[in-house]
Amino acid sequence: MFSNKTIKSNNRWALIVLGILIMMFLGTVYSYSVFRVALENELQVGSAKSGMPYMVALAFYALFMFFTSKHIESSHPRNVIITGGLLVALGWILSSFATDIFVLTITYGCISGAGVGIAYGVLMNAAAKWFPDKKGFAVGLILVGFGLSPLITAPVARILVVNFGVMRAFFILGVSFGVLLPVLAFPFKYPSCEDVSSYNYKTQHSHDSEDIPLKEMIKTMSFKGVYLNFTIGTMIGLMMIGMTNNVGVDYFELESLMVTRLMAIFAIFNGIGRPIFGWITDRFALRNTMILSFLLISVAAMGLITLGNDIVVYIITFSIFWFNMGGWLAIAPTSTLKLYGIKNYSDNYGLVFTAYGIGAIAGVTSSGILLDFHGNYLNVFYYVIALCLVGVILTNKYIKT
Repeated sequence: MFSNKTIKSNNRWALIVLGILIMMFLGTVYSYSVFRVALENELQVGSAKSGMPYMVALAFYALFMFFTSKHIESSHPRNVIITGGLLVALGWILSSFATDIFVLTITYGCISGAGVGIAYGVLMNAAAKWFPDKKGFAVGLILVGFGLSPLITAPVARILVVNFGVMRAFFILGVSFGVLLPVLAFPFKYPSCEDVSSYNYKTQHSHDSEDIPLKEMIKTMSFKGVYLNFTIGTMIGLMMIGMTNNVGVDYFELESLMVTRLMAIFAIFNGIGRPIFGWITDRFALRNTMILSFLLISVAAMGLITLGNDIVVYIITFSIFWFNMGGWLAIAPTSTLKLYGIKNYSDNYGLVFTAYGIGAIAGVTSSGILLDFHGNYLNVFYYVIALCLVGVILTNKYIKT
């Protein structure tokens, strides 16, 4: 009734759906701001310390994605995803027993962050292998799941925090991840040569001389530009995402429930930022794409400074912040492909992605210190504009294409 090719095609699309679901669970890290106020009260800490678990989780996520990228080809994707998923679950469960912010940083930050990094890379690699005829589209779809995660997880997390308390919420989510992630990962496998040949794929990148290996990439001027700009882009995006709830409640004086509901809008912008900026990066100069992102972020920060604390301002500006955070997660890999080729992409982007971890540490730490020292958000918004200015200068200096 159905041809063999149709069955295989359906199978690969099923893996995309499963990958999106797994990414949604892994992307719960973006919903940390829902827990943050409750944790500050529970553990009696300020803004700088309360951001430590989120900061370290993102750093370990980037670090372990780099480590895992070297072993992806030799390991079964199912086993890698299950290993990462169980680490995520363990981190959340242990977080429910944390008695201070430093223990929480180890459980939520180090353990669950490492789990996210282990599973993240192999999902993209599997998608690219199953869709040799449309790699970018398949990987983009997988990444949308990570970006849209707060659309689902933030409301669920808030309900759990309100009804059971923040620590029990960690436990419930951890157990759920421990059950669901291995089940979703079980069907994953890499395609055989026969599977791939059924899509009549012909490589469009046959000139190996155009591919630049890791050691040579590091020596280029463009690598400095991509790496530093990705660091700045993630610094801004991650610290603003982490402060979304606090800014809404404290600066705009909105109800916590309203802020949580608005995160659905922000999550959508974060998700669509990936394919939109991927499309822009494919078709226009890298320099123009990066400057466009920094200009959009600057406009949003200036709006927060000059337009007051109206809810419309909050929605527009934070939609821009989340949109550009998603955008940089498309700009960086697409830039790596365009500049250094596809042959060494796994290793090259594994290194480029460590900028994400540096951005997490630098952004969350510096913004927390600014808040604790000055006691208001205006200085953070000025700080964002200054970072964008540095990004534009670096782009003009290092990115020539």
